Amino acid sequence: MIIRVRTPEGTHRIEMEPQESLALLLQRLAPIMKAPAPDAILLTRDPDGQDIVAEFEQSIVSLGLKHGDMLFARIAASARPSEEPRSSGGAQPRPGNAHSNKPAFVKQDPVDYELEKDDGLIKRKRDTKFCKHGPNAMCEYCLPVEPYDKEHLVKNNIKHMPFYAYLRQILSQYKVSGDISGSVPPNLPLPLEDPNYCVKPSCKSGHLPWPGGICSKCQPPAITLQRQTFRMVDNVEFATSDMIQRLLSFWRNSRCQRFGLLYGRYSRSTDIPLGVKAVVEAIYEPKQSWEEDGVKVAIESAEFEDEIKRVDAVAEACGIKLIGMIFTDVEAADEPNKVIFRRHIDSYFLTALECRLAAYMQNKHKNASRWASDGHFGSKFVTCCVTGNQDGDIDVTAWQVSNSAMAMQEADLIVPSNVPSKMCVHTATKTRYVPDVFYTYMNEYNLKVSANAKPAFPIEYLLVNLTQGFPLDPHPLFSSSKPFAIENRDHVHQRQTLGMLKQHVESAQASPETLRQLFMDFHFLVYISSLGFLSPDEVQLAGKVVSESDPSTSVRLASQLIESAGWQTLQLALQEASASDLGHTGAGSAMEHMAGAGFSGTGAADTPQGAGARAGAGASGQGGGGGAGNSAWACRHCTFMNSAGKDSCEMCALPRD
Repeated sequence: MIIRVRTPEGTHRIEMEPQESLALLLQRLAPIMKAPAPDAILLTRDPDGQDIVAEFEQSIVSLGLKHGDMLFARIAASARPSEEPRSSGGAQPRPGNAHSNKPAFVKQDPVDYELEKDDGLIKRKRDTKFCKHGPNAMCEYCLPVEPYDKEHLVKNNIKHMPFYAYLRQILSQYKVSGDISGSVPPNLPLPLEDPNYCVKPSCKSGHLPWPGGICSKCQPPAITLQRQTFRMVDNVEFATSDMIQRLLSFWRNSRCQRFGLLYGRYSRSTDIPLGVKAVVEAIYEPKQSWEEDGVKVAIESAEFEDEIKRVDAVAEACGIKLIGMIFTDVEAADEPNKVIFRRHIDSYFLTALECRLAAYMQNKHKNASRWASDGHFGSKFVTCCVTGNQDGDIDVTAWQVSNSAMAMQEADLIVPSNVPSKMCVHTATKTRYVPDVFYTYMNEYNLKVSANAKPAFPIEYLLVNLTQGFPLDPHPLFSSSKPFAIENRDHVHQRQTLGMLKQHVESAQASPETLRQLFMDFHFLVYISSLGFLSPDEVQLAGKVVSESDPSTSVRLASQLIESAGWQTLQLALQEASASDLGHTGAGSAMEHMAGAGFSGTGAADTPQGAGARAGAGASGQGGGGGAGNSAWACRHCTFMNSAGKDSCEMCALPRD
C-alpha cells in the first residue's frame, strides 16, 4: 500500500505493508526529510498539526490508514537547529529565544499528547442567585474557570493540582492557552526545569573545578522545603483486586512482608480535569529476602537489572511498562481478622528509608516532557503500600515524592534516620557540598516560622499523596481464569517449574479459546520467556495475543504462536518433564532437560555451564526425569524436594528421617 506524506519540501509516496509499524514509516521518511532522527518527525492527520499520530508501535492498519491516505509531516521545533543572529559585531541571541539549548525531540507518553489538546476548563452551572441573564448567555459567575483557579482549588480542598493544570498556570504568564499540542512557540522559553542541588561543573570563573574550588556561580542555592503544589499522577487504579489478594497471600502463608513492581500504563483520569491515572495491570515480584518486618532487594545489583530487563521486554510486548512499586507492611493484631494500624498522622505515612527509595526509583524513571529544558521533568513512578487502616482492615495507600526530594537524593544530600518520620541531611565533606536547607512550619502562635533542616526534618515536606482504587467495571489486560504460579516464592512452596508448566499447558489444549487464555497471565509469559526457547519475535507475538482487543484476532495470533518453532521446542522440553521436576527451578532445569534429550533451543547457547546446582543434582542421565525418583527425596514435614546428598531439608532444616 502507498501512504502519501506531505512535507514542507513537497509530497512523498512511501510504500508500506499493512502490518508494518508507524516507526518503520518514520525510518523511511527520515532520510527524505533530512531529519536528525526518525523520532524528530512529527506526523499529523491534518495540515494544522492538531491531530498528532504518536502510536509508533502500532501497525498501519490498526491506525486506520488505508491505501492512498495522506499524512502531514514536519520536523519538530525542538529538533531543529537553533537560529542565532549572525553579525560582524558578534551580537548575542535574545534572552527570550530559549530554544538554543532545547533538547532533541522528546517522545512523551501517549496520555501527555492527549492532555495537551484539552484546555481543561471547568464548566460551571448557571447560578440562580447571581446570574441575571438568559440560558444562552454567561457572566462572571458561570463562566468556565481554569483548572488552577485558586477559589476552585480551595473550594474542592485540592492540595495537589494535576501536572497539566500546573503547566497551564505557568504558560498563562506567557499568554499561551487553549490547545498546546502543536509545536512550541519559537520565542517561548521552556517553562519547566527540575531543581538541581549539585555543584555546577566546568565553572568559567577561573578557579579550580570542584572539589578544588567553588564560587557563588557554581554552588547550588539554599533549599527551602515546602509542600509541592502539583502531582505528576493523581490516581492509582488497580485493574482487579485479585492482584492485591495474591500479593497478600504471601503474607498470609508466611507472615513475612513482600515487595513487587507495578506494570501498567498511564491514562487520562475521567474524574479529575487534566488528571493522570496509573493503571496497574500486573505485579511482578523480583528476587528478594524477606522478614516479618521488611524485605531486602538488591536494586543496584547487576542481577536485579538483568532480571528487570527480561520482564520489561515482556511488558513492552504487551503494551505496558514499569510504572511503580508496591510493598506490604502488615502485622496481625490481637483481635481476630484485624491488623495493626501503624501508619497515620501521628506516626508516619512512609518511612525515611522508603522515601529515599522512592526518590531513587523516580530518578531512574523520569518523566519525558518537551516543555522542560533537559527533556525531563519530575516522574510518574508511583509507590504503593499495603498496610492496615484505622478500622483494622488491610488497605492500599499511594504516594510519590516531590521533585525536591528527587534532586536532594540525586545530589546525595539526604540519608534515612533511625526515626521513621525524620530524614537526615548529610554532613558536608571534602567532596560533598551541602547547601543550607530550611523548612517552614506554623508554631504554637499560628505564625509561619523558618527552621534549619539540619540535622533532620519531617519527611512530610517530601511527600505527595495520591488516591487509589479499583474500577467499577473492570476490564483487565490479563484475564486468565487459571492463574499461573507467581515467581520467586520458594519460601511458601510456590515454585515455577517445568512440571508445573507442563500441567498448565496440557490443561489448555481443548480449544483455541483456552489456548488464548493460557497467555492471559503475566507471570506465565515472563516464565516461558525466561526459559530461552522463544525468540524475541515470538515474545512480541505473545504480547500481541494479550494486547489485541478483538478476541477472534487474538485467538488467531495464539494459534500462530503455538505453531512457531520456539513453542514447538518448548513442547519437546515439556514432554521430558515429569512430576519430579517440581524440585527444579529456573531456566537451568529447562536447559538440562533439553541437553539430556538431545534438543537445543534459541537460548540454550546462552546458558552458563553448571547453572543451578540444585537442579543439576536432581537431574538424571535421561533428561532429568527418568531416574529422579531414586536421587531426590521429599521432606515429610514440608514436602520440599531435596537432592540425594542432603541429610536434612534445605527448606525447613528438619532431618530426613
